[in-house]
Amino acid sequence: MPALDPGTVPAASLLQLMWLASPALPIGGFSYSEGLEAAVDTVRVTTESEAAAWLLDQLELSLARGDLAVLAQAVPAWRAADANRIAALNTWVLQTRESRELRAQTEQMGRSLLEWLRNHTTATPTQIDLLADLQPSYPLAFALAASATSAPVRECLLSYAFGWAENMVQAAIKSVPLGQSAGQRILSALTAAIPSAIERALAVPDHARQAFAPMLAILSAQHEVQYSRLFRS
Repeated sequence: MPALDPGTVPAASLLQLMWLASPALPIGGFSYSEGLEAAVDTVRVTTESEAAAWLLDQLELSLARGDLAVLAQAVPAWRAADANRIAALNTWVLQTRESRELRAQTEQMGRSLLEWLRNHTTATPTQIDLLADLQPSYPLAFALAASATSAPVRECLLSYAFGWAENMVQAAIKSVPLGQSAGQRILSALTAAIPSAIERALAVPDHARQAFAPMLAILSAQHEVQYSRLFRS
């Protein structure tokens, strides 16, 4: 598939990326807070400013160095039909989920996106079979869906990051709780930070990719046994 210069994404590809970023995509992203609910329960996040700071830190320290960096490599790997590279990246994602619920999240969303792909013309049967054999993680399934577009890798990452941001803002609105206007202000802050986070993710080599966020892992483990909760992670 020919590479395109930024700013020349065909309408069909742009719409596909918007579809993949939509909270309405039936993969269950709205079911997860990725540790935020535990942070609220332990009184670490109680206000709009604290929620914004938490999510901005998660974007910079976790997403940009982990999932987005994986996605930056996985989209070209799918386009090149590099099965070994795809399998290695998927293994890295699964091995670096630091709690049971975080691993269950990426596996469930990966399986759900795989089923969505089975019912669309986005991926070839060979690609579907390869993904199905992997115990697919969500980043690798998303990379397959995005790789079928003509969009540059950077735009694929923008779609992934914005979808994550919308789901997390909704989690903050429900769990802190916050009003819709507060949620929109947080989303504005995240969208302003996403482009630079993506530029860093695009430049991360394999040896520098990481998912080291110890407090997030601790809170996620605590959330697994939290007495009352709204979210699955």
